[in-house]
Amino acid sequence: MTTTSTVEHPRADGSALHLTFAQPVGAVRGGLVVLHEADGVTDGVRLLLLSLAGEGWLTVTPHLDGDDLTQQDLLDATDATLAWLGDRGVQADLIGVVGFDLGGTAALVVASHRRLGAAVSVGGQRVAELPTLVEIAGRLTSPWLGMYGDAGDEAGGAEVEQLREAAASAGVVTNVVHYPGAHHRFDADPAAAAEAWQRTLDWFDAHLR
Repeated sequence: MTTTSTVEHPRADGSALHLTFAQPVGAVRGGLVVLHEADGVTDGVRLLLLSLAGEGWLTVTPHLDGDDLTQQDLLDATDATLAWLGDRGVQADLIGVVGFDLGGTAALVVASHRRLGAAVSVGGQRVAELPTLVEIAGRLTSPWLGMYGDAGDEAGGAEVEQLREAAASAGVVTNVVHYPGAHHRFDADPAAAAEAWQRTLDWFDAHLR
């Protein structure tokens, strides 16, 4: 049975980054970096790790400080996590990133600064230390799927269309999906949640191969 484990991964500056990961049973198809919400590595994040591991992905989340997260902090932590996956034999073109809420914004930032096999953002929110979504979507360097609802989400309605246009100008494969009337995490809409989950799996299936 797959479980999650937490380790300390040493970094070049002598500090340690806590990583929580789930190893699939059987062959590893590739690696996924999961960028968590502002609440940290919750039971929900661990469930996500397990669910993705059940699909054959070695999944890992770096423990980030959501309150004071800067872009450089995010990129440094992601780089260390990518190195951890590389140390376990995962090839660079078989690595993707996925994030929800704060992690959704973080995944877009990473996908615009690092060349990965694929990236997925589910929802996003304005964070003082991170750029707004539309500002960075045009600089994407990795295939990116963004999925957004309305309620409580900065990227609702017209802004989703702006985001789609900006992403389309980036020169990589992108897709922006809008769920009108749905909560930004789709928790209150089981049908939207199921579709978003399948879209996520399909995106990684298509690009990490």
